[in-house]
Amino acid sequence: MNFKEELDVKTRNVEKIIYSYLPKEEGFAKNLAEAMNYSMKAGGKRLRPLFMQETFHLFGGEGKVIEPFMAAMEMIHTHSLVHDDLPALDNDEYRRGKKTTHAVFGQAQAILCGDALLNYAYETAFLAFSMCEDPVRVGRALQILGEKAGIYGMLGGQALDVQNDGNPLTAEQLDYIYANKTSALIEGAMMTGAALAGASEEEIFLIESVGYRVGLAFQIQDDILDVTSTREELGKPVFSDVKNRKTTYVTLRGVEEAQKEVRRLSEEALETLGELESTNLFLNGLIRFLITRKK
Repeated sequence: MNFKEELDVKTRNVEKIIYSYLPKEEGFAKNLAEAMNYSMKAGGKRLRPLFMQETFHLFGGEGKVIEPFMAAMEMIHTHSLVHDDLPALDNDEYRRGKKTTHAVFGQAQAILCGDALLNYAYETAFLAFSMCEDPVRVGRALQILGEKAGIYGMLGGQALDVQNDGNPLTAEQLDYIYANKTSALIEGAMMTGAALAGASEEEIFLIESVGYRVGLAFQIQDDILDVTSTREELGKPVFSDVKNRKTTYVTLRGVEEAQKEVRRLSEEALETLGELESTNLFLNGLIRFLITRKK
């Protein structure tokens, strides 16, 4: 089995796990649950829960305690996309080749859907307490999840992004946005996997630096694809950053320099992983795959 085939198998398995934790579409909250599930089933690479699972395995983690956290991470990520797509923010009608949540369910329900996904993420993660003999590990994982999704993580990055919408950004501001809006959840995913597997604080800190570099490389590659890919490949409009007058690595440095930065960050992430005693060849391959992805 080559890497692409293995990636497809693992992604399908991750998706099955995520789907098993989705809310039931019943009762007076049925429409809200439908909106949540529509958003969660809209596709995507499932990279964050996959990084979480593979880091868990890297440190020798076993059992199902990782699974509710995998679902929770994808719920947090999806909540951010639902809100990002709203007219008040990016005003996107398509994502991953499908109508966005607000385009199908209306703006009010999309707002509630995003709120519900964020809250349901923690409801789901709490289930891990009944699946683990060491509640301290679960507590540490919850701490990481909360921090990386909050004001000093994803939401903080989004806030600065929205605050400067349409205005030129300095390189320092752009780094802050990327480090928090994108890298934080990848850091959180990998750190959570490490914590649940019993990694030391030193190892968790090392994994955080890996996730930081992977997240930056991932976001810069997104910038590149926005000007080099097609709508059919991406599943969403291209040149959206230009149309929205957004500052990106491409607008600041050009495509060639941005590509060099993606390669540099990815190689640094792999070098840092190499400092650990254990290895996960698939995890290494996944980081390399992000360099050359087309969507």
